[in-house]
Amino acid sequence: MTIDDIAGDMAQKASTLDPLGRTLLFCLDDERMLVDGTGDSNVVSIVSGQTVEADCTVRMSLDTYGKLQRKEIKPFMAVASGKIKVKGDMSIAAKLKKLT
Repeated sequence: MTIDDIAGDMAQKASTLDPLGRTLLFCLDDERMLVDGTGDSNVVSIVSGQTVEADCTVRMSLDTYGKLQRKEIKPFMAVASGKIKVKGDMSIAAKLKKLT
């Protein structure tokens, strides 16, 4: 699964949710993706190589992201085991389940 595939899938899911009201940055290995929910809708963009500030940053490997997608691992267990690291507003991270 490439970052383009992930961004496309996440954009589709994010479009069905009410705007987050915040920004959420995903760091997947060396790739970065921003969900900007500060406007009328949630906008997903690839921001790899850019310096971006976000209200919440979620770090994980592409492998862990794939396991979340396939429901092989639960988000809470991934955080508890250190496979997912969250920095910033945890209430935004709680919406991760709806975006994966």
